Amino acid sequence: MRAGKIQKRLMAVFVVIFISTPMLSFSSSAPQDTFLQPYSAVYSTVWKKGIRLKVEGKQTLSKQDNNLWKFVFSADSMIASLSESSIFHVENHQIIPSRYEYKSTVLGKKRAATLTFDWDKNLVRNDIKDKPWNLTINPTTLDKLSIQLQIRQDLKLGKNKFDYQIADGGYVKNWQFKREKMETINTKLGRVSAIKIIRTDNLEKDKKTSFWFVPKYDYLLVKLEHKEDGESYQLDIESMTQS
Repeated sequence: MRAGKIQKRLMAVFVVIFISTPMLSFSSSAPQDTFLQPYSAVYSTVWKKGIRLKVEGKQTLSKQDNNLWKFVFSADSMIASLSESSIFHVENHQIIPSRYEYKSTVLGKKRAATLTFDWDKNLVRNDIKDKPWNLTINPTTLDKLSIQLQIRQDLKLGKNKFDYQIADGGYVKNWQFKREKMETINTKLGRVSAIKIIRTDNLEKDKKTSFWFVPKYDYLLVKLEHKEDGESYQLDIESMTQS
């Protein structure tokens, strides 16, 4: 397989496993007037297609000054690394991103991008390879990292509609999900009851991505499975610490 193709596949693994983190609705006794609690979580995953690649990733949600929040993801392997962050605030349970940063290195090749949100003008500034340009966005547009937290927050509120606009790759994309069922699964955190959901906007491309979220742990993602073109990825939680 050519180096360029390997690079694209490896980054697809990182993105699918750790970024495309989606969900669905559930009614619970969780507080209805609070945002998610700060935490750190560590995940491990295995990519299978001829070779077996193990990757470890870490997520951290922390409260900043001036009512801002910071959500960070990082992942490393011997041949690739990825770092993302999203700065945002919350209004009426809706995440309002202000800045998203992305950096990756695969087989020595580096990529970086920065998105800056201007809500007075409903624009997002894309700065890729020092070539900035603007994209018009809707009032509830998210970046591709903060969507994970928005879905968890919507789960916490017992919502039934999971349809999101994402600023990504120079476009505003529509991501959709639906609930399958509750399942009891074994994890490193113990045996837990989890909400299983699937992503539905890309099923026609013969892709299937399933997610398991645990109400007991503030709707934390604990497991993910993705299949496409003979490849499979599985993500499992290793540990979680609440601040």
